[in-house]
Amino acid sequence: MKKYHFLIALLFCSVLLQSQNRYFLNSDTRLYTSTSTAAEFLGYFKYGAEVQLLSESKNGWYKVKADNLSEGFVPEKFVATSLNAKDVKVRDNENPLIEGNDGYYGGNHLFVLVAGLKARAQPDKNSKIREILYTGDPVAINYLPKNQDEWVNISGNFSDEYAKFTLKKFVGKRPDFNTLLKDFDKLDVTNITQRKTAGERLVELAWNSDNATLAPAYQRYYEVVKQLNDPKLLADTELNMAIAKGLAKHKKQEEITAFTKKSEFVIKGLKTKSLFLTLKDLEKTLGKPAKKATVSDECGLYISELFYYYLDLEASVDEKQNKVEVIKVFINGSNKLVFNTGAALDSSLTEKAFIEKYGSYIGASIKNPHSYSIPLEDSQFNIEFKDGKLFTIEIFYYC
Repeated sequence: MKKYHFLIALLFCSVLLQSQNRYFLNSDTRLYTSTSTAAEFLGYFKYGAEVQLLSESKNGWYKVKADNLSEGFVPEKFVATSLNAKDVKVRDNENPLIEGNDGYYGGNHLFVLVAGLKARAQPDKNSKIREILYTGDPVAINYLPKNQDEWVNISGNFSDEYAKFTLKKFVGKRPDFNTLLKDFDKLDVTNITQRKTAGERLVELAWNSDNATLAPAYQRYYEVVKQLNDPKLLADTELNMAIAKGLAKHKKQEEITAFTKKSEFVIKGLKTKSLFLTLKDLEKTLGKPAKKATVSDECGLYISELFYYYLDLEASVDEKQNKVEVIKVFINGSNKLVFNTGAALDSSLTEKAFIEKYGSYIGASIKNPHSYSIPLEDSQFNIEFKDGKLFTIEIFYYC
């Protein structure tokens, strides 16, 4: 009886240890339906893929679970608890997955093929939408199922907290912009639905490409938008066209640095000096803060982890040194950012006017509409508009 209990305990410890370890594939391989490389296979693994072991090794094979929750078998010789530079990678020439460092992504990946792709938290079309992805976005994939209608994990790991899923048919090799352009031009002008879908793909891919592609993409898309006659979509597209025009003439970094070098906030008549104030001047102008809080500053970005919060601004404050570093300003009739005598961001500035005047200085993304950045030497201004009006300007420091 004692021997029986010992064997049960040994088996339990073995399973427990196995479940606590992480296992990786040190070579390209496939997920097979049985313990033979001649068997049918379910999908492709790329070097570095993580798997979960579902059994002990048997005749040189493990039963495993892939990160999209598919189960099958892989050769034991390719399973390891770690990866290192000495691994002899066996490449599968039929494996569609792209290795990292191709100029788009650092790890194994493919690209989004469709516009406005909803990445789900679970392999279920009714599960929570975790992220909206755009045509040309690279996505991390370590296991790719063979079936076009199967789910693929595009987060690169097993974590329930971060896992993202989509169908295989929506990812593949990076779309070619010129090919999409020609395909759009071949469509029947009266087929508005197809032209809208093709136009959205063009625009999204252009945002993921060289700035020079934005103008021809929006030229086509704008044709469709006018056909749809949707006032909001028309206004948004015209704004994006203005952004594209500015990005096509983007200033060099040294020109932007020279332009922003003497920037100062004016807060209820109080001018900052190189974006700093004294605590005495701040409290004289704004009084005591509505709230004080301590923030975590692992990168050492701010002068202090103590933050003051006002209706007009947020700031890092060193009370002992009588020093205030302005971090975020809420723009109103009393607050503004001044670049120089003829250039300021204040409450009278509309989003359209901002784009027309400063479009060649800014960074912008289709993923963050109405939010813009202007780079500084070690940080950047993050500028946000709400309902067409300037809302906040925040200084974001690089860690």
